[in-house]
Amino acid sequence: MKAAKWKFPAGIVLLLCAGCAVGPNYKKPTVPAPPEYRGLSADQAGKSDATSFGDQKWWDAFPDDTLRGLIQTTLKQNFDVRIAAARIMQARAQLGITRADQYPAVTAGVSTVNERIAQSTRLPSIETSATQLSISMIWELDFWGRYRRATESARASLLAQEWAQRQVISSLVSDVASAYFQLRELDLELEISRQTLASRKDSLRLTQLLADHGATSLLDVRQAEQLVASAAANIPDLEQRIEQQENFISILLGQNPQSIARGKKLVEQSHAPEVPAGLPSSLLERRPDIREAEQELIAANAQIGVAKAVYFPQIALTGTGGYQSSALTGLFTGPAGLWSFGGSVVQPVFEGRRIRNRVKFAEVRTQEATLVYQRTVQQAFRDVSDALIAYRKSQEFRAQLERVTDAASEAKNLSNMRYKGGAASYLEVLDSDTRYFAAQLSLAQAQLRELQSLVQIYRSLGGGWQP
Repeated sequence: MKAAKWKFPAGIVLLLCAGCAVGPNYKKPTVPAPPEYRGLSADQAGKSDATSFGDQKWWDAFPDDTLRGLIQTTLKQNFDVRIAAARIMQARAQLGITRADQYPAVTAGVSTVNERIAQSTRLPSIETSATQLSISMIWELDFWGRYRRATESARASLLAQEWAQRQVISSLVSDVASAYFQLRELDLELEISRQTLASRKDSLRLTQLLADHGATSLLDVRQAEQLVASAAANIPDLEQRIEQQENFISILLGQNPQSIARGKKLVEQSHAPEVPAGLPSSLLERRPDIREAEQELIAANAQIGVAKAVYFPQIALTGTGGYQSSALTGLFTGPAGLWSFGGSVVQPVFEGRRIRNRVKFAEVRTQEATLVYQRTVQQAFRDVSDALIAYRKSQEFRAQLERVTDAASEAKNLSNMRYKGGAASYLEVLDSDTRYFAAQLSLAQAQLRELQSLVQIYRSLGGGWQP
């Protein structure tokens, strides 16, 4: 019989704790995914392939060992990654705070009082002492799921911060790779400029020698000096840009400005003519910004339940037990025991539409989060399409500039031969040399654009954050 007396209240408590949770359960919004990405080449179009360039680890996507080392250093030392990690710790602590509301709050206390009342004309002096040891509990039952919904929201916010950190990592991997390729392109431009300067100095010496022997005019000498000066002027500008680019990469690495190690040259960076994009539907699971937006939506949706639960009565159980005695020796005796148990139900009656507006606010925030999620998905599809188009067209552009550079090189050689043979003026040499120099620089920039387009494909496909 005694056991039955305890089972009944325990069953009531379990029933109250397992009450329903008000508010809508999360349902993933429907976002139509295209059957394939726009921007695929003719060979890729119409072919469904589950593999994706975005699934590769970053150390496989970028085979330059020096670049790999720079990325590894960035992921360890960059302040944005460390800030994102701190925000995850904050969100984890907030989840613990919110989840604690579901459990009873138990406090214990000890108090002792010694009091003396002075003697009066009618009463003698009185001295009393009392010691009390007590444990109290208050438990607000989560019958309507208010605290469970709040915990659901906090847990989603934690996951959103974790995906935000992965988005930071993905962006940093791409930023370091792009900045490194930019640095190697500037190195190539500087190399071209120095080679051109040396060649033009040799040409100037030859022209000066011919002018000294009367075989050419002073005008040709001045035009040769013009070529030397234009090549020399390009070098300080490139050296400035190189050092500033090194400073930029140093900040990405989480270091003070310093020189950056070099690996493969720009023209030695290997990359496939075509990269597998994968299925568009898989992008929703791979891109960290999409996953972050979805978790923010889940958190906002759970807040509707938190707001609606206030409509219903708040049920709380309270209890206190302990001992109180005027003498320590009798503190734990039977007559010194004290206890009290009770419960309360509080029902909102008039709030001036405060509760209704809080529910409305939570619903509108959820609608906003839904729109943000859908916009993020659409923007992701556009990013992939733009990157695929840029990569394909940059390859075509680079191939055309290779032809232009080859033609300009041949024209320069022919102009020099014609000038030495007396069949052309130095103005023709000046024009062909200038065109060749410009073509070399444009080709280097086109090679950079091709590599940066490859990096953009990797980033838009959600690559780089995978551990």
